[in-house]
Amino acid sequence: MLSERAEEILEALWIQIEEGKKSLDLGACRDEPACEELLKFGLIRIDKDHIHLAEKGRSLAMGCVRRHRLAERLFVDVLDIKRKMIDEVSCKFEHLLHRGLEDNVCALLGHPKVCPHGKPIPSGRCCAEKKAKKLSRIIAPLSDLEIKDKGHIGYLQAKDPGQMQKLLSIGAIPGVSIVLLQKFPSYVFQIGHSQFAIDEDLAQRIYVRLSK
Repeated sequence: MLSERAEEILEALWIQIEEGKKSLDLGACRDEPACEELLKFGLIRIDKDHIHLAEKGRSLAMGCVRRHRLAERLFVDVLDIKRKMIDEVSCKFEHLLHRGLEDNVCALLGHPKVCPHGKPIPSGRCCAEKKAKKLSRIIAPLSDLEIKDKGHIGYLQAKDPGQMQKLLSIGAIPGVSIVLLQKFPSYVFQIGHSQFAIDEDLAQRIYVRLSK
């Protein structure tokens, strides 16, 4: 099992790669035991000035990022922790979230695609299998709800500003209560005393915190 610092280095490497870079400046990491740990297991390569993510370490690095961002989603959507605190608490929680258990968290949250900061959450095996399993969820996109399911809008996951403006203009605002009334030929839902109809793509952008 890797140390917390080793996992943090893997996470930083993955983020650098996703942003188009290929390595991490060695800097203060040069003499860290965590680097020796990662080298020992063949998860990184080190040259004169940079740390590179080895192919063997890619899946582990992706898992670190996935657990961190799922933890952020859990704390914001379910535990209602303030956004300014989520990075600190998520860093601690991700190391306690053993590999494999993050799929349970992901399923409970409705397989979110982005963290509260809008950064992508790497998908897991549970995301590919979600249609084959019926799991009890806390958060789910409106498109996955059954008729008469209700709850409060947790967050919106719009593709662009125009889509976001359309959702907000019909009253789909985080925190308001919502009830799904119809799924075909369009998704009809009620907010307050008003009813609205949207297509499936928009329905996939509204994440609902389900009521019991």
